[in-house]
Order: sequence, then C-alpha cells, then structure tokens
Amino acid sequence: MRYWTVLALAASTVVLYAADPKSVDQSAIDRTASPCVDFYQYACGGWIARNPAPADRPRWGRFAELADRNEGVLTDILQTAAVPRPGRSELDQKIGDYFQSCLDTAVINQKGISVIQPELNRIGELRTAEELPSEVARLQRMGTPALFVFAPRADAKDSNRTIASLTQGGLSLPDREYYLKTDAASVETRRRFQQHAAKMFQLAGDSEQAAGERARVLLALETNLAEASSDRVSLRVPEKNYHILTRKDLADLTPNFDWDAYFRAAGAPEFESLNVGQPDFFKQMRSVIGSQSVDAWKTYLEYHLLRAAASHLSDAFDQEAFDFYGRFLDGARQQRPRQSRCLQDVDAELGDLLGEKYVDSTFGPEAKARIAQLVNALVAALNQDIRTLPWMTKETQEAALAKLRAIARNIGYPNKWRDYAKIQVARDDYFGNFMRASEGLNAQRMERIGQPTDKDEWTNMTPPTVNAFYSPPTNSINFPAGILQYPFFDPQRDTAANFGGIGSVIGHEMTHGFDDAGRKYDGAGNLRDWWTPTDAAEFEKRSACIANEYSGFTSVADVKLNGRLTLGENTADNGGVRVALMALMDTLKGKENKVDGFTPQQRFFLGFAQVFCENISPEQLRLRALTDPHSPGRWRVNGTVQNMPEFQKAFSCKAGQPMVSANACRVW
Repeated sequence: MRYWTVLALAASTVVLYAADPKSVDQSAIDRTASPCVDFYQYACGGWIARNPAPADRPRWGRFAELADRNEGVLTDILQTAAVPRPGRSELDQKIGDYFQSCLDTAVINQKGISVIQPELNRIGELRTAEELPSEVARLQRMGTPALFVFAPRADAKDSNRTIASLTQGGLSLPDREYYLKTDAASVETRRRFQQHAAKMFQLAGDSEQAAGERARVLLALETNLAEASSDRVSLRVPEKNYHILTRKDLADLTPNFDWDAYFRAAGAPEFESLNVGQPDFFKQMRSVIGSQSVDAWKTYLEYHLLRAAASHLSDAFDQEAFDFYGRFLDGARQQRPRQSRCLQDVDAELGDLLGEKYVDSTFGPEAKARIAQLVNALVAALNQDIRTLPWMTKETQEAALAKLRAIARNIGYPNKWRDYAKIQVARDDYFGNFMRASEGLNAQRMERIGQPTDKDEWTNMTPPTVNAFYSPPTNSINFPAGILQYPFFDPQRDTAANFGGIGSVIGHEMTHGFDDAGRKYDGAGNLRDWWTPTDAAEFEKRSACIANEYSGFTSVADVKLNGRLTLGENTADNGGVRVALMALMDTLKGKENKVDGFTPQQRFFLGFAQVFCENISPEQLRLRALTDPHSPGRWRVNGTVQNMPEFQKAFSCKAGQPMVSANACRVW
C-alpha cells in the first residue's frame, strides 16, 4: 500500500508528498565523474556502463526502458484478447485478431506477394500522367505516403475550424539533405539506398538489371522532389507554412496535376480553399511531373507501396526493409522480436482501442488526480516566472499570463476515444487489416474537413506512449498514461526527484507554448502576434543565444547539432527545468532535508538528468542531428544545467568549469 501525506501550496494547490521516500537512482551515478565537469556522466555514467544498447535497439535509454515495461502490460492484454472465446467483446476481437494476424508468419509467408499483387498490377496499368492524381490519392488512403501529405488541420488563424491542408512529402530517405549533400556519408547513403530499392524491386518480380535501372530512376525522381522541399528549420516557422489558397490558385501552381480528381479520389468533402504549407514545393512539382515519364512515376509509386507495406508482407520484404532502414540508417544490429513489432503495429493502427484497455488496467482516477496536482504546482510556478521576468513589458506579460491560464490539461488519455466500428479485422489477413485500418482512419480524417475543430482529440500519441506533447492549435498540454511512471514519477519516491522527473516534463510542455514557434499562437490557439515589438526583439535575442550555444555541441564525429532545428525543444528544456525547480522550492517551503547525502536541489537535478540516460549508436546520432528537433540526452542535460546558476549553487561549481557557462542563456 502507498501512504501519502498532503503538503499545502499557495493558491489552495496541493501536492502529494511520499511518506517514506525513495531517492534518485544511486546505482546510475558515476562517482568518479565531477558534476561540475560533466553532469550527464555524473548522473548517468553508472547506468550507461551497465545498460549497453540491445542488439535490436539503436538507442536504449530510460524512455525505452519504461516503454519495455509498458510493453509487458500490453502484451498480456493482447494475448488475452487474441484467444477466441464465447462472448469476446468487439474491442478484444479487433485488437486480438490484428495481433494474431501479425504473429502468424506461416500464413503471411504462404500468401507471399499475392496479397499486394493486385495493387502492383493497378500501378503497372497506368498509361498517362493524367491518371497519376487518382492513383496517388488511392495509395495515400491505404497508408502509402506518396508525393505529398493531404490532411485536415486546424486553421492556424481560426483554430475553431478544421480545413484541408497540403504539405510537402514523398521522400524515402529521412530528410532532403540526404539527397543534396555531397559529403562521403551522404554519397554512401544514396548508393546503399539504390541497392536496397533494387532488391525490393527484385523481390516484386523484376530482373536484376531492370531492378537496378528502376532504382536509379527512383533516386533521380526523389532528388528532384528534395530540391523542391523546404528545410526542417523553415518548417518550424509557423507563418512560413501558412498560405490560404483557393482551389483555383492551387490548380495554377500545378496545372498538370488534376487536383479535382485527386480530392475526389481522396474522399474529401467539397471545400473552396485550403492551406498550402509550401507553395514552392507544389509549384516545382509541376516541372517534376512534366519531366518524368509515366514509367518513372510507376517506379516511384511501386517502391513507396512496397516500402509502406514491407513489414506486413513476407519475411523477405520485411528483412530487406530492416536491413536498410533499421540496420544501415539507424544502427540496429537485429530486428525487434516479432511480438514487439506486432504490438507496436496494433498501437499504431488501433491505438485508442488498445489504449482504452491499457488505461483500465494501469491508470485509475487517483493517479490522474495526483498528476493534476503536480501540474497545478507547475502552472503556479510558471505564472510567477512570467510575472518576474526582467525583460518583458507589462503589456506582453499580461497576454502571456492570459495564455497560461487558458492552457488545457489532458492527463492519461483523451477525453473521447476514437471510433473503429467500421474497420473490419480478420484473424488471417495481416496485410488486409493494415489496408482496411488505414482506409478507415483516413475516411475519419477526411470527414473533419470543414467541421468545427475537435480540440479533445489526440492525433499523434496513444495512452501507452512514453512521451508527452504540447498542441499549439488547442493550447493544451497532454501527458499519456505511459510516461506517468518511474523514472519520471513514482508516488513513493522523494518529492524532489519527482519534480526533477515528471515535473520537468510538465514544465517542458508548458514552455513549448512560449518557445520560438509556440509563442506565435495565442491562448485560443490562433496564429496571432500578441507581442510588443520590443519584447519580440528581446525574445529573439535570447533565443538566438540558445540556438548558437547548442550549435556548438557535437552530436557525433564531425556532425554538430543544428541549434535552429532544436531551438524549440532546447528552450522548453531550459525553461521547464527552471519552472519545475521553482515549483519544488515553493512546495518544500524551507523543509530542505538531505536524503542519501543529497540536498533537495541536488536530488532534483539528478532526477531530471536520469530520465535522459541513454546509449545510442553513431548512426542514430548522425540521423537525429539532421532530423530530430530534440538534442541527444547528453546535451539535453548538460546544455540545460550549464545555463542555470541554481545548478551551480547546488553542486558548488566554480567559474571556468564546463558546467558553468561563461555566456549563460535564458529565455524563460
């Protein structure tokens, strides 16, 4: 049984304080390291030494460790649901039979390529470029992300309505830079990609010579798309990606692509205008379409279909896709166990059904209430932080406080579960289940175009996910049940460690509402400039400090971090940790007892750092430096604490030591 005492906070807020607290993870600490020289090594070195990445993981850290524990719960749920029995619920039938269809590799291999052959034949029957729009839409409905992305989105300047949205896409490699950079690693990646694509075409029935030629055509076509694509830093700037056009305007951009035919085939309702995120991409798509033969487009579409379906096909396709994307690009030495991959697929395709079962078995109302109390403490701290910022004028300060008051807080699971009633799941049809689930979810998405925005919906995470997110259009912070466990939170653990763990996560997500992108949305979720010019300039100066600082950190070998790509996450880390510490000190109100020889402040920083302990492959570090808006764990920790006088005081660090920045950055 877990015993609790209640500690009063200001403004009638309460937070639970463990009666017999556990402290930080002592075994994770490397006591040969100095916290003032390399705090990450000090906090995590012991864990890193004892926890090498498993052969099936290019990255192994505390997030993955918790996800594995969650996986045990989810596996039990799915194994039970998969047993046919009288009275089995529709929910259990869907998730159980989907899971079983994935596990049954004998049936999958016996069917071989026959399950996808009709789709390949249909692509092969294309005769003119005029047929391309309908075929692209059909493949997208079935879960193949070809050419671009069409989806409903909240209107950035009127978040209460959902509109149609087009954004760039259609690349097989992780980023446009993989096609355009001329360094040795990028050249080798393109060579290996061609080899991989050729093998996929051979598995689909092409001769070795024909497959090799088609792989070259594929790379050339995608290189043209990459040249037309915006870089990831530009994609983070909201106003650069908001362009309301009429359908006629869109047709003028790409007159050789029949958009009316595409929208009909996509199942979209009638609409007059839409947001075109990157007009230059769609303008240049005109020349790409005009310069490529129909056979080139058939090659492109066939590969994207095979890639999207590979894990749902026979072992040969599944293994080939892993060898390139998992082994070569990510650095994993072997595939995850089949059971784990099947579980992940159910979570991806039927996430709310599985999530509903997960929440029922792991996350009750008491847990939700306890986290809500922590959130209240963090909101109070951020309120105080904003009120006392020395660089912000009263006018902008009041607008920021109004936005903070408006933040919606969703804890554990969405307020409304997604409906899967129309999706049919068969026990012996894994590929078909994937196609039907994709089409069913796509149809639901299309229905939202032109409707009021459902601000309760979670679109990018499911309840078992070990993560959290802030949503600008809904101005909401969202914490799936999956992350609300040790090492982030444990009701029996020391309060300081909990504030360092889950408290910093809560503060991080709130600060996203005020990072370089989030600050451009108001409390209603609308893209609107509520800053005075003076405050905006001061914000940009302070955020530039963080961008420049992180750009100096090395990810791997000769690859530096991109401080502009990671700016939002780094700002949220720095602000979130500071706000969480403020909330802790307000909670303790001077009761600063030592536990295991550490002060509350020291336990707080250790609790923060220890959620980011990780081992990661060089391949992953290289890939993430180009694509991930998050810094690696080492720099999420060291980059944050070196900017904090509170950390330096807690560990008695001196000027000139690495964890004492000579040019400390601070936004929030």
